[in-house]
Amino acid sequence: MCNAIENLIVHQSNLADLLPAIGKELVAKGCTIFADEQAARALGDIPAKKATDAEYAEEFLDLRIAIKTVDSVNDAIAFINQFGSGHSESILTPSAERAEQFQREVDASSVYWNASTRFTDGFEFGLGAEIGISTDRLHARGPMGLEELCSYKYVIEGNGQWK
Repeated sequence: MCNAIENLIVHQSNLADLLPAIGKELVAKGCTIFADEQAARALGDIPAKKATDAEYAEEFLDLRIAIKTVDSVNDAIAFINQFGSGHSESILTPSAERAEQFQREVDASSVYWNASTRFTDGFEFGLGAEIGISTDRLHARGPMGLEELCSYKYVIEGNGQWK
């Protein structure tokens, strides 16, 4: 499903506060959860399957999600750069320093701070109707001018906009 999350990355200090409520909502909506060992413990009685690299790398196109626990923003960035699609990524944090590092170092066409990646759309960006999506760095084919040789990275900041 386009517009879906595949991986939820949670700092270890937030597991107990966030995962029980998130897991309960996901399961209530019919979502299958894959989780690493720490995340599975934090979920408690909420059912979760063991997450492997195969789940982290998959675009599910279904009601499935993989949860990864990290110790730092550096670990999160490394995970995203290994398993992300290169399309859009978001960080939820009150720390401007962490958000700026995330936006600078994550390899994706659009990077968000405290906003939903659901805004990644040609129309929303003022580009007119979206006719396609590319996660490649060079997408043009045939004769090209300077404009076709450019790629972009959009940096979006929000205050918790999710809908």
